[in-house]
Amino acid sequence: MPTLPEAFPPPVLPADKKRPDLLIIAGEHSGDELAATMIGKLRSRRPELSIAGFGGPDMQAAGAQLLFNMTTFSAVGLVEVLANISFYTQLGNKIIAWIERYRPRAICFVDFPGMNLRLAEILKRRGLSRKGGGDITLYHYVSPQIWAWKAKRRFKMQKLLDSLGVIFPFEVKCYEDTTLPTCFVGDPFAAPDHVLPVVYDAGGPALLLPGSRPKPVSKIFPILLKAWELFLKTHPTRRAVVLHPGEPVLTILKNLLAGTPAAVRESISLVPVDSVAETQQPASSVLMSSGTMSRTCSLAGVPGAILYYANPLTWILGRLIVGKRIRYLGIANILLDRDVYPEYLQKAAEPVALAARLNACYDDPKVLEQIQKDCADLRELLSPKAGDLDAAAWLESALC
Repeated sequence: MPTLPEAFPPPVLPADKKRPDLLIIAGEHSGDELAATMIGKLRSRRPELSIAGFGGPDMQAAGAQLLFNMTTFSAVGLVEVLANISFYTQLGNKIIAWIERYRPRAICFVDFPGMNLRLAEILKRRGLSRKGGGDITLYHYVSPQIWAWKAKRRFKMQKLLDSLGVIFPFEVKCYEDTTLPTCFVGDPFAAPDHVLPVVYDAGGPALLLPGSRPKPVSKIFPILLKAWELFLKTHPTRRAVVLHPGEPVLTILKNLLAGTPAAVRESISLVPVDSVAETQQPASSVLMSSGTMSRTCSLAGVPGAILYYANPLTWILGRLIVGKRIRYLGIANILLDRDVYPEYLQKAAEPVALAARLNACYDDPKVLEQIQKDCADLRELLSPKAGDLDAAAWLESALC
């Protein structure tokens, strides 16, 4: 975990303002990207707004003052979070101290509910938020997955938040029995004007995507490397690209890649994910850990598979909590309720099966035909319909 500063910097404000208009808190890379898209549209409509954020480089590039880079770390799973509880407690305390001192008019929490809802609870208890008698409006962008687990969390949310923006249309119904105003704002990744970081190209490289967190990457990337080594035996001229978030993940990738045969090393390029945000990375297939990229790659029509390997205790607890309510791990699979991407989880995430799936992506035309259908269905599902607000318009209502 990174070293926390003694205090976060003060907001940069124009002479006519005494407090920031908006503070955005996004806890990881996917939240940073979602927040950046929202900030860009919000700035085009309201360029005078003062926006500060705890997030990442995408938010900063979109025009927010970055107070602390939250994308250089994050833990997923009960065991991993508990191991870093002291860090998260200190971080939360420092964020609350900043809010208490500079009093933004509104706060938009982006995903990351474990920390963000805890912050909302403290703000209410201290009388800073509107639900606590204060004057700070609390918005939450992206619903926690209450349809998978912790369904009762929605009743806590209605007591803390002023509005919720969801990116999946079925989630609005999940909050119908609460008093929390809930708005479907569409998935910005599915918008016609959104440039996806990847694009399907039959002649392009394969994508190997082990994730953005150091610990999962150290477990998943060796499996990907072995699967790629096996695949090269049948497709020796193919190349692969690994998209990464930078350090410390880059060091892990380099160290693991150094231990592979020369043919494997020479066929793989390590590419910063930030560098493909606008230019787009061509891809002919993908092997990836679960997460936002399964939705992104399906929207781009790239065939492939999902693999996942977690701490065994985290996995067992997760399956006990979720039970049979959720059949899939990948979000594209969940949304369409089918195998957009076959899932190889825990012990099933073994190189021979993954190499076979890669072979099918190139040798079986039905695989490409199916992903194209999935791509069209997913875009239709996630695109805002006529009359729907997008995330920027939804959030702008808090700042009028």
